Amino acid sequence: MTDTDSIVEIQQLAARYALAVDSRDLDGLVGLFVPDVKVGRAGVGRDALRSWYEAGLRTVGATIHFVGGHVVDLDGSTATGVVYCREEVEDPARGEWRLGVLQYWDDYRQVEGSWLFARRQVRRWYSADARSGPSRGAGLRPGERALPEAFENWADWES
Repeated sequence: MTDTDSIVEIQQLAARYALAVDSRDLDGLVGLFVPDVKVGRAGVGRDALRSWYEAGLRTVGATIHFVGGHVVDLDGSTATGVVYCREEVEDPARGEWRLGVLQYWDDYRQVEGSWLFARRQVRRWYSADARSGPSRGAGLRPGERALPEAFENWADWES
């Protein structure tokens, strides 16, 4: 497999991820990850990942993930990448839609000739009610750093 082939395959992971989440294809979704994926406190492996996604996705209605730019850096059978994404998430409890822009900071690993996610971290620019517009850092989970502050060189840029 050439570097170009690897990059295209890795970029397809992001598109397949969005489709799997939005269509609630949990088998397809967890199949995009390495078999020994770490799922935080939820455990290790695809079964734990499936349970984690199922619990989270049951708290929202429809979702729309629009994948944008995707930078990939290869290093043999591993790679890293940053994926831009615009998301729309239905909140049935509030009767509203949230809009957001985020990045996925990914680690990839080649397993039996196929590229898979080894790790995905979400970094948000914002998440906001569709009617009120964005508010910087809104919708962050406890301990999560908002973009652009999460970039390593951001503090140097602002000084």
